[in-house]
Amino acid sequence: MTVPMTGSIAELYIVSTARGVPEAREAVDLQAGLGIVGDRYHVKSQKKREHGEPVADNHLSLVDKAVLEDFLANQAPESELGFGDFRRSVITEGIDLNALVGQDFLVGTARCHGVELCEPCAFLAATVHRDVLPKLVGRGGLRAIILEDGSAEIGSEVAAL
Repeated sequence: MTVPMTGSIAELYIVSTARGVPEAREAVDLQAGLGIVGDRYHVKSQKKREHGEPVADNHLSLVDKAVLEDFLANQAPESELGFGDFRRSVITEGIDLNALVGQDFLVGTARCHGVELCEPCAFLAATVHRDVLPKLVGRGGLRAIILEDGSAEIGSEVAAL
């Protein structure tokens, strides 16, 4: 079976403050070494860089739309949860995100590098649904760093390099 190494962006979100509400976006700017312009992690990274501190490897988080659809259909059909509630910045379609760990790839025109799987956490379980932890392990998405500035919009390509 061939692993899909090209997909697209289905939805985009930023969260401008810690514990803030995810905000849908049509397009975003991605800044190398910092994150999505306007997102809380971008702001944190800028402050750390200004103080000479190391920047965390959480510039960008991606998750497969099909995984979220499956979870919502089977675990929380009575809820009114949306994709943004899962607190991932980029919702993708058609690409195997797990295969991008340790790989360079494009998100729109930005060059990125897959750092690790973005496993669900206790905060996500508390705010979304308790079954997030057991049901999304290994399927919770990808954490990446941005290597080269670029932009992305809904429909942009996500592709392994």
